[in-house]
Amino acid sequence: MVSTTPDPNPDVDDCPGAPPSPDRTARVEAHGIDHIPDSERRGRPRELFSVWAAANVNYLSLVVGGALVLMGLNLWQAIAVIVVGNAFWVLTGVLAVSGPAAGTPSEVITRAMYGVRGNRVNNAIVGWLISVCYFALNLAAAASAAFSLVGDAGIPVNTGVKSAVVVVIAALTLTISVYGHGLIMRLYLPITLALTAVFLVVAVCVVGHTDFTYVPDQAPHGTDLWAVVLSGIALVASGPLSYTTSADFSRYLPRTTSARAIVGWTALGGFLPGTVVCSLGALAATAVDMTDPQSALQKILPGWFTPVFLLALILGTIAINALTAYSAGLALQAVGVRIRRSLSVLVDGTVSVSLTLYALLVSNFLDTVNNVLQLTVALLGPSMAVYATDILLRRNRYDGPALMDERPGGPFWYSGGVNRAGAVALLGGTAAAALCLDTPYCTGPVAAALGGVDLALPVGLVVAAGLYAALTRGTVPGRAR
Repeated sequence: MVSTTPDPNPDVDDCPGAPPSPDRTARVEAHGIDHIPDSERRGRPRELFSVWAAANVNYLSLVVGGALVLMGLNLWQAIAVIVVGNAFWVLTGVLAVSGPAAGTPSEVITRAMYGVRGNRVNNAIVGWLISVCYFALNLAAAASAAFSLVGDAGIPVNTGVKSAVVVVIAALTLTISVYGHGLIMRLYLPITLALTAVFLVVAVCVVGHTDFTYVPDQAPHGTDLWAVVLSGIALVASGPLSYTTSADFSRYLPRTTSARAIVGWTALGGFLPGTVVCSLGALAATAVDMTDPQSALQKILPGWFTPVFLLALILGTIAINALTAYSAGLALQAVGVRIRRSLSVLVDGTVSVSLTLYALLVSNFLDTVNNVLQLTVALLGPSMAVYATDILLRRNRYDGPALMDERPGGPFWYSGGVNRAGAVALLGGTAAAALCLDTPYCTGPVAAALGGVDLALPVGLVVAAGLYAALTRGTVPGRAR
């Protein structure tokens, strides 16, 4: 039975009177991390497809696809890696089913796994910090495309102009995030259609120049090949694994919505465009030098189409970053910062703009992308494994109002505010993954012993899920009553 106990800690975004319905796009969303009552639930699971599709037709996917060929894979090896890596969108879909069940965002549902206090730490690192890093990486990608547009217009692309461009793109992105769920659900279908039209033209041009028999000059073999393949899968999978917050966008659906439909539409919305756009990057890498993807692609696109292509790259990145900023704002609230969701989004944007300027003006962008994405897999994989395992163990039964109870002694307080099973599983999975990492920053002893083969992703997933299942065997603490 779902608890009817009043929420002792109402969300700071709650306003007097009834909040606007989620499809009211002209008003800022009133809900933050608070529970969405059944009377305000509406929508259909197929709407989730356009949310995730719009977010995956973006510049970063092209960069990742091209990077796989630069790493030494031939075309068909790269495409196989892309398919396997994007298959992790199924896990993102599994996590999304908890949204309608609980009526709360992922940032609150994870209290069931880590406890009230433990979840604050989890949200600070997995929810907020990593989201801000991804926001910065995507913003840097959009800004790179915008710099070309500005340069083509005859404006000198100096440091001041670059900074202004970054701020303008961030402002457009944060506007969507601030208005929230209703605007996202309304905008993302037309954005998906527009981006699909543009990338169909890109696909025709890229395929026309593709060398389908391409083999790199120094193709890896044996252990080296496996090392590249597994690193590539982790690189691609870092995208879906970064969305441990997929319940944020499904929580307004009615409680009775089909779980299978939620998984299917979410996974398909991420997998299909993610696979296609990444593959376009790999195809293009057989014809042009994708170390500078933007300039390289312009060589094989019609001159008149280049501005349209650059605008599409910017639009796609705004779409993915609006989701990231939205979830980062909820994570900041879940950490315990008493701030309105709309203001928390602006705080996240400010931090991300600073990181973006560093990535563009100080470091090498492509190196930054590869290094950050590979490192985050060691934490994101175990985090998603614990979450998915909890959903399976509870049979997706979550008591939303009870999850909002932060009082000592509450149903999700556990021991001192920490669920030791979740904490041990996450830390154990992350530690095991770290031992298997092979990146420019660090090489774990397992990876070194295997000649550079990086098993961080599968090991982190299996160890975290296994530990959590073992530590909660026979009972699931805090199960909805």
